[in-house]
Amino acid sequence: MKRTRLFLSVGTATALTVALSSCSMDTVIWGADGAGVIQTTEDLIDAAASGDADSYVCNGEEPELREPADWSGLSAEEPGDFVAEYWPDQALRDPDWTINLSLPEERVAGGEEFPGDVFYRETEDGLCLVDVVWSTVETEG
Repeated sequence: MKRTRLFLSVGTATALTVALSSCSMDTVIWGADGAGVIQTTEDLIDAAASGDADSYVCNGEEPELREPADWSGLSAEEPGDFVAEYWPDQALRDPDWTINLSLPEERVAGGEEFPGDVFYRETEDGLCLVDVVWSTVETEG
């Protein structure tokens, strides 16, 4: 019972802190920089789904954006600092951030390709896109 009360107290305190400080839950979980990556990614998804993502691309980069329908319904997931050892092919593009994307349930089907990870560089003007890694759904469910 004590654990339940403690959990409820902590959860209530966190929710109140978020509400009173006008912070998003993403800011609480990922910090201001991570929340910015999530928001930029949500904006990129909307723009790419409309065929208008070019303004997000860094000068001199040519990430594979494919078709607007490929971006439809995606959502931003977990941002993180770029780790070159994990993404050696992207290291030459000098990204600062990476974030994975999730496919909506209605699009999960074996063989479906979608933008699974995007990579950003920080500039004076904010984040810009340097690369997209495409993923393929192996099996359904």
